[in-house]
Amino acid sequence: MIPASSVRLRAKSAYRLTIPLALSRRLAGAQDQEKPEKGTHAMTASVVPDDSQETLAARAIEVTKIYGKGQTEVRALDNLSVEIPSGRYTAIMGPSGSGKSTLMHCLAGLDRITSGRIFIGDVELNTLSEKQLTLLRREKVGFVFQAFNLLPTLTAAENVELPLAIAGHKPDRSWVDTVVDAVGLRERLAHKPAELSGGQQQRVAAARALASKPAIVFADEPTGNLDSASSAELLGFMRRSVDEYGQTIVMVTHDPTAASYADHVLFLVDGRIVDEMANPTAEKVLDLMKKLGG
Repeated sequence: MIPASSVRLRAKSAYRLTIPLALSRRLAGAQDQEKPEKGTHAMTASVVPDDSQETLAARAIEVTKIYGKGQTEVRALDNLSVEIPSGRYTAIMGPSGSGKSTLMHCLAGLDRITSGRIFIGDVELNTLSEKQLTLLRREKVGFVFQAFNLLPTLTAAENVELPLAIAGHKPDRSWVDTVVDAVGLRERLAHKPAELSGGQQQRVAAARALASKPAIVFADEPTGNLDSASSAELLGFMRRSVDEYGQTIVMVTHDPTAASYADHVLFLVDGRIVDEMANPTAEKVLDLMKKLGG
């Protein structure tokens, strides 16, 4: 365990981020505004209620991720620190190549970091073996990907309960029924993926992610293959899972409308979090993305 002073990177803010000072000033616009001290930008208590007792679902501390060596080296994450509070819906955005998917994969334990520390709850991922990481993901993490990743030979019901079956856990029937009804799949449970629309398949994937009651759900471009109506249905369900069931969701997206469903948006450029937005709207997100070159 690390000292509480090191773990708690913020006081009253839901997030505390390391931001390059020059870029933070450029985005702020007016020269006479108060500048972040030492490149650190934190949301104020007037924006986010006092959450000093709030638990963290995940956190990254001074994380760097490098691919390749020498002339081919790519620094995908650059000394990045962030905290993900439990029971919140967080969106991650940024231009292509900004590191947003890499951040999600590292937070979820799908990719090893080069340096720094990553935690899910109180478990430091860096200290785990591959087998231990697999078990942690199985027990604590849910995933929703752009590709639905459903097994074609299984019915919708069997796909929803597949992670539980693999883990050898008996489904909580009441909870699974709640999730199935929440995504509107009751009448399609006996159908196989080929018999479902794209939106229905993604709702099966979302139900599968929540069926095991994970501590945190990671969604990577979950609406990327959906039309606008199906996207709204899926995003509405994810929003309700946070509001009604206390689920924690981290979503990577390029879509300002999708990001507007979140409680909070983090913006990445060149492997660093350069800005954040509470209570986002599609218009505000789009405006900031234009400034960032997204």
